[in-house]
Amino acid sequence: MTDFSCVITADGENGGSEGPDALRASVVSVLGQSLRGSEAVVVLAARADAPTRTAARALADSSPDRVRLIHPDPAARTTGALRNAGLDAATGRYVLVLTPGERLHRHACRNLWQAGERSRADLVAGRWSRTVGEGGKEQEPPWQGELYARSRTVARFADAPGLVVRDALVTGFCLRREAARRHGLRYEEGLAHGEILFGPLAAAAVGRITLVRRLIVTGRAVPDRARDLAALVEAHRRVAATLDAHGLPALSEERERAFVRDHLVPLARSFPRLPAGRRTRVAATAARVLTAPVPQELPPLERVAATLLARGDAEGVLTAAYALSRPATVCAPGVMGEGGRVEWDEHCPVDVTELGHQYREFGGARLMNRLTRCTAEEGRLLLEGRLVLPPHLAPDAPFTATLEFRARGGARAVAFPVDDVRHDGNGVTWGARADVSRLLRPLGVRDTAWDARLIVEAGGVRSVSDLFGPQDLVEGAVRFAARPRLGRLAGDTWEPYITLKDHLALRLTARRRPARTTRRLVRYATHFRPARKAKLLARALRRRLDRYRSRGFKATTYNTWLTRLPVRRGSVVFESHMGRCYGDSPRALHEEIRRQGLKLRPTWSYDTSRAGFPDDARLVRRWSWRYLWALARAEFWVDNQGFPQHLRKPARTTYLQTWHGSAYKSMGFDETRVRLQNAPQRERLQQAVHRFDHFLVRSEHDVATLARAYRLPEDRLLRTGYPRNDALVAERTRTEAEGRLPRPPLAGALGIDDHKKVVLYAPTFRGGPAAGGKQARRRLLLDVREFAERFGDTYTLLVRAHYLEAARLPLCPPGTVIDVSRHHDVSEILALADVLVTDYSSIMFDFALLDRPVLLYAPDLDTYAAERGSYFDLREKAPGPVTATQEELFAQLAELKKSDLRHASHRAAFAAEFGAYDRGDAARQVVAAVFSRQGASRITHHHDRGAGR
Repeated sequence: MTDFSCVITADGENGGSEGPDALRASVVSVLGQSLRGSEAVVVLAARADAPTRTAARALADSSPDRVRLIHPDPAARTTGALRNAGLDAATGRYVLVLTPGERLHRHACRNLWQAGERSRADLVAGRWSRTVGEGGKEQEPPWQGELYARSRTVARFADAPGLVVRDALVTGFCLRREAARRHGLRYEEGLAHGEILFGPLAAAAVGRITLVRRLIVTGRAVPDRARDLAALVEAHRRVAATLDAHGLPALSEERERAFVRDHLVPLARSFPRLPAGRRTRVAATAARVLTAPVPQELPPLERVAATLLARGDAEGVLTAAYALSRPATVCAPGVMGEGGRVEWDEHCPVDVTELGHQYREFGGARLMNRLTRCTAEEGRLLLEGRLVLPPHLAPDAPFTATLEFRARGGARAVAFPVDDVRHDGNGVTWGARADVSRLLRPLGVRDTAWDARLIVEAGGVRSVSDLFGPQDLVEGAVRFAARPRLGRLAGDTWEPYITLKDHLALRLTARRRPARTTRRLVRYATHFRPARKAKLLARALRRRLDRYRSRGFKATTYNTWLTRLPVRRGSVVFESHMGRCYGDSPRALHEEIRRQGLKLRPTWSYDTSRAGFPDDARLVRRWSWRYLWALARAEFWVDNQGFPQHLRKPARTTYLQTWHGSAYKSMGFDETRVRLQNAPQRERLQQAVHRFDHFLVRSEHDVATLARAYRLPEDRLLRTGYPRNDALVAERTRTEAEGRLPRPPLAGALGIDDHKKVVLYAPTFRGGPAAGGKQARRRLLLDVREFAERFGDTYTLLVRAHYLEAARLPLCPPGTVIDVSRHHDVSEILALADVLVTDYSSIMFDFALLDRPVLLYAPDLDTYAAERGSYFDLREKAPGPVTATQEELFAQLAELKKSDLRHASHRAAFAAEFGAYDRGDAARQVVAAVFSRQGASRITHHHDRGAGR
């Protein structure tokens, strides 16, 4: 008996995917297993074609001890029957079934076998990936990340609901052969896509199930949902019936939602790439087989797509497909329903209020422009289409339109007049005749693709839209003569086509012999051996130049040579949050230096944009050569986060670290992440911290936490408070004397009504930055849309994401929710806010100085504190109520006055403990201690001792 039997069927019901190459790939992956006791059981159908038979025999002859060829009963014609024959012929302790084309990872059998033997489980499942796109890229279903987050064993399948809610067990799992026979597990022979049903049946029948994190199978084909919709629906219904039979209706409902998202929504997305006739047939099939109601818990656009599919509305599904790929585009006119709710249209009463299209305005809204006709007429390109325009967006002015073709990747554009423009209530119908042969004159090199768009203008406001159409709209002989500026040898024909983004474009092609010959010669000239060598040399040169521009090379050059440059007296380099803003304590110090008239030369670093940075300072981009030069020659470094760790501080430079907030969560060497790092990584952090000559603290809590966590000696601490908080202390003094009105100027700039109170929502940082240094876009824990619905009449919600993140905000009624994440100085926002809502952000320590209400929304408090670590019990010392659910938060906000009175003493104690040194004069104290010549002379001895680290 072998350890593992891998059953592979040849020529079942999946057609072309089961060719000889696919069969060969699957068998070879079995033979390449690191577990040598694995065999391939190839079940050859009686109707298999000659190439498949030849490939199967060749594989069996090449490895007779590990490849067995099974000839089932000729009556076994379905995939399920062939797989059952393979299960009967299997001899391994474990059995696994592969569809031809699926490949086992090299250690798949070993990982499954070891997990099964260790856990004594009857079913062992792991991750799998499918092949997407023409390039053969492998992609795992996104839901697998949570299901296989850790290896574990469960006593019953309901303890791992993802196994049956999603199609997790279509491949990538094995069964103990004895258990399969004991429970009589068989594939449904008359059911196409029977693997969807077999996995959940097996999971429900067996006892222990083990999930492993390892990747087991690659190369699974994406199902042809347009062809197999009826079979997919039937298999799904059988699984749902199985869940109901086991008394799990909740899982059955969850699977219904998952089926819509995993199969029906992708099917709808594929509609623009299907021919018109097939779209109609698929929609008719959907109307016949989709009888269950569409789950209401789905996002609105997915609900729209599923509803239109179930109704058999092919044209409606085509529109929904465009909306799914572009959620911010208005694709339907919208109908006002009960209670001010907005429905998709009069034929599809699905609530789409949360899309927020009702709050958009003409000119600011993206409108779907459906191309309805693309043909040739009298030598010109005839285009007709319809622009969706809901009544509330339509301006009270006549419409004019212009058809424009713009060179892709360039600035050139050619406009054509649109004579036929008609507004009919829910849209704008238009038609244009473009003489592209005469007026569209490309150069012929690098401008061979031109994208079409329509510019509609009314009342001085413009709306620009691409022309959307299905892939088959322009198929045929719609071509026009082209006249490139370089001559007809560069190209001779314009061809309209639909791009991969479903938009109309023109491309310059070569159809006549002279142009075709020229292109062949150009290709030969750029691909023969001398040209290839030239390209390799150019590529090597680019790599060398890229190396010279790399941060590693710059850091080495800086540390080796630039740090030897003499210090420029009076020069100061300021940086806030790694160059992302002009704010925080470095800004407060810069403005205090300016106020005192000190003769210092300020330089500010910026990350991407210079906007918002001071005009009276020299600006340098972070990591540029000018930035490194400024750091090397600066007498003072000032920042609140940390200059790049790899850069040494010059010997005569003073580094003032203002820091960016008191700590609730573990920091520095107290972090579990840092403790798990290797010694060189920890040493790099220690060297970076040793560069600090001064470190600002605002209470003894900072001394006991931050200073200790970063191993800072006592003589480097300045007990002055944070300069950024001077503005908050001054604001509290002003409001106590004069009241809250008038509000700071920022309120007018943001358009906040005086009668509304301002709630600031500022959550903490919850992950690393996105790839390439970009801000990671994350979904907020707080449902800001619901906040706007419940409190929009009395409150304006300001959302301030962490500087390393960006919030994804839905459209809400004007004046209810405002994103202030890009505002440079958070102190100005705090001074404006009446209430703060946060979780674990250090912003609560600063806001407490204003003596205004603080609400903590921390649904994952216990988990966060356990994983990240904390310095105190937040529930015990919080400056306001700690809420675990959104309803609790909203209840506190609704009774804000009562809540404020109950927690006033807690807030005062909180501010006294964590902001003891914030007295309103921190900037003046720090400037006197560090930047004035007297202060500089007082700290020279300490500074020399720490220089150069």
